[in-house]
Amino acid sequence: MSKDLCHCILLRKASRRVSSYYDEALAPLGVNIAQFSLLRNINRMAPVSLTDLAARVELDRSTVGRNAKVLERMGLVEIRPGKDQREATLLVSAPGKAILLEGAPLWDRAQADIETRLGADGAGRLRDLLAAL
Repeated sequence: MSKDLCHCILLRKASRRVSSYYDEALAPLGVNIAQFSLLRNINRMAPVSLTDLAARVELDRSTVGRNAKVLERMGLVEIRPGKDQREATLLVSAPGKAILLEGAPLWDRAQADIETRLGADGAGRLRDLLAAL
């Protein structure tokens, strides 16, 4: 197999390009796709522990904790003590909810742009292939 056909490298390159589409779309709000996605997940699960959120987004708990601290400094998330004092609980703040509302149509446009680039059949095949991994 040729080095140019390494699945991992091709997926990483594609992932960076796709992330940049979303980052450009969300730039007016001052958040990137990773932050917006984490906000969405916190909002869906709130109140949510770092452990449960990490499991949902399939990231290491310490990574999620660092990212949550950034969102807290931005004023988009509130971090409160959980039932167990060893565990923090996350909630989206009012400014965070405003970012989610303003960002939804921007995210939708980026999503539609990618679907247009791939075509409906191509987008469907991509989702199926990625789900198989």
